Amino acid sequence: MTLTYLCTLPLPDAWFAELEARVPGVEIVRAAPDSPVDPDVLGRVGLLHTSDWFPEAHEAPALRCVQLDTSGVDHVRVTSLWATDVPITTLGGIAPVPMAEYAMMSILELAHRMPLIEQHRAARSWPSNAERLSTLTPKQLAGATIGVIGYGRIGREISRLASVFGLRVLGLSRSGRPAAGGEKFDTGRSTAAEDPTELFPIDQLDEVLRRSDYLVVVVPLTELTRGLIGAAQLDLLPHGASVVNIARGGIVDEPALLERLRDGRIGGVALDVFDEEPLPEASVWWTEPGALITPHVAGLAPQYHAQTLDLVVENLTRLADDRPLLNEVDRAAGY
Repeated sequence: MTLTYLCTLPLPDAWFAELEARVPGVEIVRAAPDSPVDPDVLGRVGLLHTSDWFPEAHEAPALRCVQLDTSGVDHVRVTSLWATDVPITTLGGIAPVPMAEYAMMSILELAHRMPLIEQHRAARSWPSNAERLSTLTPKQLAGATIGVIGYGRIGREISRLASVFGLRVLGLSRSGRPAAGGEKFDTGRSTAAEDPTELFPIDQLDEVLRRSDYLVVVVPLTELTRGLIGAAQLDLLPHGASVVNIARGGIVDEPALLERLRDGRIGGVALDVFDEEPLPEASVWWTEPGALITPHVAGLAPQYHAQTLDLVVENLTRLADDRPLLNEVDRAAGY
């Protein structure tokens, strides 16, 4: 294979050694994102593997693919590469299992009153029998409904796990149909053929909200989804419903969510992403009763190195063979 691969990520030496062994003949160039790349090298790069470092389009005339180390592409839209026809591929499919596990963990914790239990723990307060029965009795999960906003590989994994607890799943996507289009990398354990989820197109968002006891937001951040879940949408949820956001800040109206959490219209929230990250030390979310807060960790994958290597090897091989790439971004859709 005669192809130059440039990586700006701090991956271990063993990772690159295995890449070289699995893709014979590839020229591997490693660079720190804050260090200049030799113009001659950049001029012959065929595949750029990066997170948030991008050359100007004219600096990489041989570029045939940008392989992102992220699932989201909102940060790429502002680059000159976005306006080219160079394929951009994502890390999508690495994290369906851990993200689905995180979603179900959050639902279980909210159903079992963990935010309130943590308050008792912090205060070293042992509630009375009457208080435990009245405030700490868990909600029944069997028969409840999860609404997944942004239904795809992660949603299918959520559905698979939710079925064990007797939960129903509603899925919302642009079309309301199983995903079509380009080939996708997927480390999930379920398939579309096995999926019992009831699917809805995006113009039926209100219907999904009205039926969702637990709302899980996993939709990509695009112009279509920015501000998608605002005050009016939150008010459609059943009284006491819970909200789990593992997507991106900017999709859910945080002030509106906070207001409804405080007045009881929302029964609990689990937030892994925020409008401003890192979350400021002064943010009310750190100590807000009823909220589970984590620092953007839902998508961390235990097998990240091995799975990323599989994806990069596959796309390098496809590029050499002039075959369609895995996880190619639909620029019109924005993800």
